[in-house]
Parts: sequence; structure tokens; C-alpha cells
Amino acid sequence: MCLLFVAWRPQARHCLIVAANRDEFHQRPALPAGPWRDATGVIGGRDLQGGGSWLGISAHGRFCALTNFREPNRRRQAGAPSRGALVSEVLRSPQSTHAVLTGMLDRIEAYPGFNLLTADHQGLWLLSNRTTPSLQPLPPGLYGISNGTLEAEWPKVRRGKTRIAHLLDEGEPSIDALFALLADDQVAPDNELPHTGLDSAWERMLSPAFIRHSQYGTRCSTVVLAETA
Repeated sequence: MCLLFVAWRPQARHCLIVAANRDEFHQRPALPAGPWRDATGVIGGRDLQGGGSWLGISAHGRFCALTNFREPNRRRQAGAPSRGALVSEVLRSPQSTHAVLTGMLDRIEAYPGFNLLTADHQGLWLLSNRTTPSLQPLPPGLYGISNGTLEAEWPKVRRGKTRIAHLLDEGEPSIDALFALLADDQVAPDNELPHTGLDSAWERMLSPAFIRHSQYGTRCSTVVLAETA
């Protein structure tokens, strides 16, 4: 998952509104969102190469999604575990959300850089191995994150948050409106591109919310609306 917007307790009817795009190499095999045969009550996509997931929900009211850090100049450790396994672990665990996230803290450095946003009816948390502190409870509000920190509002993050905030001001966001903003393929101006270590041509290609490229791009878009219990 490479672009994720989460509105936590934005209005009386919904406790959670999610709009997300997964960007990945087209040749990487995956299954679309659906019930997991090996985990009762879990619905999400499946990464057939790494064995994990990028976004999912569970029948007991838990949501979890992952974004990777863009770190082209950082060497990946040999044998590093798949970050998608963290999503699977959160969704499968019988522990409380806070307990399962806290239990991950002593091993998150083994993974390549990631952000893990998790919510249930009690709260919203960000777990990341590129921030201090690594586990943060987040207050009600609108959040957007891509392949950097939560504070790094890249152009597509800033643009998407502005559009979602406008939808919330107008009332209840429609599913169609949320999918429409995820389909935004506007390229950011060069002077607004992030500097992550890639050359400017790649930064430009990766700058829209919806990425189009022959080898790598937006593979799926997801909208989740969770009503207040």
C-alpha cells in the first residue's frame, strides 16, 4: 500500500473512513480482497510472493494497512521478513489491538521501513520503524501517508487530504467520490517533488495518487466505511 488516507471519528455516523491505493510491480502475484480461508472473519488482499497483505479488516472490528518507506539508497538486510506479514498478524491476533502492536516493538527493526496504521472501535495507532516513538496513538482527525513519515505531506497526500476534508465538510462522503480522488493521475510540479533518492523522472512518475507505468503502478484502490457501533 503506497497511499493511505484515514479519517478517524470524522462524524457521528462513521468511526472510520479509509481510502487507499496499492502501488506495486505488475508482475508481483496477488489476490484481490476477499475472505481468507485460513483466518475466519478476515477480509483482505493477499500477496502471493511475500505471503502477507497490504490492507484488511476483521469481523471483530479491526482495520490494518501498510505503507512501505521509499529508501532506494538503503540496503535491504538479507533474509528480512515481509512487511505484509505484520498486517496478517494484526488481523489474525486474538489479543487486543494495543497488545498485539506492543508485542511487535522488539522485532520491527528486522523489517525494511514501514508504516502500519491500525484501528478498532477503541482507537487508531501508527506503528513505524522509522519514527520515534515507534508506536503512537493518534487522536481523532484526518491523516494521509505515503512512502514517508506521517508528517511528510507529499503533493499527492496534501491534495488528497484537501479533497477528503472538503467532502467531510459537505456531509457524508460517497464511495464514488472517494474512489474518484484515488483515481487522480495529476503529476506534481517538479519543485514540489519529494527527494527520496530516486532521479527526478521516477519521482515525477510516482507523484500522482494513481500511478500509470508499464512495469510498476497502482494495482488496486480500496474504500472502507465503518459505522459507529
